[in-house]
Amino acid sequence: MTVNAVTIDVVILAAGQGSRMKSALPKVLHPIAGQAMLAHVVASAKNVNADKLHIVVGHGADQVKAHFQSESDIAWAMQLEQKGTGHAVQMALENLAESGVTLILYGDVPLIQPSTLQALINLVSDQQLGLLTVNMDNPTGYGRIVRDREHNVRSIVEHKDASEIELAITEVNTGIMAVPTAKLHEWLPNLSNENAQGEYYLTDVIAMAVGAGLTVETLQPEFAEETYGVNNRQQQAELERWYQGRLVSALMTEGVTVLDPARLDIRGSVRVGRDVVLDTNVLLEGAVTLGDGVVIESNCVIKDANIAAGTRIKAFSHIDGADIEQACDVGPYARLRPGAQLKNGAKVGNFCEVKKSVIGEGSKVNHLTYIGDAEIGKHANIGAGTITCNYDGVNKFKTEIGDGAFIGSNSSLVAPVSIGENATIGAGSTITKTVESHKLGVARGRQVNLDWQRPMKKS
Repeated sequence: MTVNAVTIDVVILAAGQGSRMKSALPKVLHPIAGQAMLAHVVASAKNVNADKLHIVVGHGADQVKAHFQSESDIAWAMQLEQKGTGHAVQMALENLAESGVTLILYGDVPLIQPSTLQALINLVSDQQLGLLTVNMDNPTGYGRIVRDREHNVRSIVEHKDASEIELAITEVNTGIMAVPTAKLHEWLPNLSNENAQGEYYLTDVIAMAVGAGLTVETLQPEFAEETYGVNNRQQQAELERWYQGRLVSALMTEGVTVLDPARLDIRGSVRVGRDVVLDTNVLLEGAVTLGDGVVIESNCVIKDANIAAGTRIKAFSHIDGADIEQACDVGPYARLRPGAQLKNGAKVGNFCEVKKSVIGEGSKVNHLTYIGDAEIGKHANIGAGTITCNYDGVNKFKTEIGDGAFIGSNSSLVAPVSIGENATIGAGSTITKTVESHKLGVARGRQVNLDWQRPMKKS
């Protein structure tokens, strides 16, 4: 894809080991908001209409590639030795277009926004490159932006190579830049590693650009946190909290009542209607849709679920892959597993589990019950302690319960089995055969009362 006939290449550097994370997992695969850091960067890169996406990997390359195996449009480059950022980009150089714009990003700087990247790309011409900078109160460790008296950028000096005067500079390099691709082909082979770390710095292309008479135009992001990298668990947690704050704020802007913004976590995409209420310690994962007036009480996990208008999810419930229609009542302490469908006005109460089953309109599954691989009609009542015995150790079987059926407490329905409309099952029954409509099914041992002497405790 091209914009104004300009080819856009995006190079993401993701070869670092991340030793300070102290993990077997490559650093760029550690999550922010439930998604690998590198995945955040890839998503932002795709939003700038890039023609080609290049990822430079090294440490844990196989794991990183496996994580993105469904992404067929990524060109992978290998950096076997960690010789600096300039050397990393060199690994992708042969796959870059001869001309156009190259945007350089970092797999451990996850929250860069597409709008910032697009603005940076827009700065680039044959005689100008774009550089993203930020001002920091404590710039320790960052490369300093050195400007002349006319405020033009002259170079970037790494912290370890900086003089006392340069260390006082508070404008720092984020490492993110957009460069004329033809110039990269010219400059990168000429990088030198004569510096304190013996590395090939990508930042040296800034001085090369100035020496060649190009202008280095800088841009600052709306939020400095967009440019923050993750090197340890503390930084990961800090960035997580900032990003969660942004996500929650966006929900509140849409009219959602969040009773404590600091205790809501979002790890996916959320669509909401009007007057939604989210109580404390709620976790929203995957693709979640909440209709008008939905209330999620405290300590609930909602994952990949559609919850329609007027439904209330009571405290400590787990909803995973469920489709819940209007005005349903779920919980507390309910678990809806993938394939659970609740029709309008259905109720699933405390300590109930529903998996791959339909609970019909107005039907009730109130207490301590397991419903699996079942289809329940309208206005049925499933008594406490009922289980559908759907699994024989090898295969799963279906239970059918008709409209208006009443299942007495502590019943076992051994699938495959069918309970007809308005049928009744006596409490404590084990049902293995069809119960026709309007019939009473009872399957339990006959009660016997015997004379009985309780045992006495021996002295």
